[in-house]
Amino acid sequence: MYPDGRVALDGISLDVEQGESVAIIGPNGAGKSTLLLHLNGLLRGRGSVRIFAQKMAAANLRDIRRRIGLVFQNPDDQLFMPDVLSDVAFGPLNTGCSAEEAPGVVSTALAAVGLRGFEERSPQHLSMGEKKRVAIAGVVAMNCGLLALDEPSAGLDPGGRRALIRLIAELDVTKIIASHDLEMVLELCERVALLDAGKIVRSGAARELLADDELLARHGLEKPLSLRCAAAQEPPLSETN
Repeated sequence: MYPDGRVALDGISLDVEQGESVAIIGPNGAGKSTLLLHLNGLLRGRGSVRIFAQKMAAANLRDIRRRIGLVFQNPDDQLFMPDVLSDVAFGPLNTGCSAEEAPGVVSTALAAVGLRGFEERSPQHLSMGEKKRVAIAGVVAMNCGLLALDEPSAGLDPGGRRALIRLIAELDVTKIIASHDLEMVLELCERVALLDAGKIVRSGAARELLADDELLARHGLEKPLSLRCAAAQEPPLSETN
């Protein structure tokens, strides 16, 4: 529940298969970011949360957080160490990785996001796209089974956006992506869940749901341009005599 008394999330139920990419879409204030923050217990409201078939509680919170990696919309909310190596190593070092092993873990994670050699760089001096990659590297270093990304393409120029989409597509991990970027959703996700007023109002195959003009309009969204262009180019149905 939000401070003004509004219910933030109401009866949310979402099945995500291993290796699947699922998008959470919806208008501003729908509860998308709030939902992601509940996945690993960063927000704890009234009611209960069940994930990986277990109820989230203090006793299993550490295990859940090791299995779910959350990437914030603004990487400045996530990066806080003086250099990239320390930032990416922070999670592994606090979950059992030794100081001797950490540099190798960091190097592997940075290579996975295309930032090998950035270990000594200051996160504060990186571009927005590079910061987002470092934030993802910090999650990759934890070897999480599920990656939750909040508006990953926000704040990027076209080149940076395209590079990040390629990176996310290549990550071999289950993904939940909350985004207004419906073109990106089309490229990355097999399924979509439409969230509004704290409830999932529709879920289904991405291309089918995102082609539904009326449904999207009712919830403050627009059909992706690529689907609009494709529909405009379709020849009319021929009449048979």
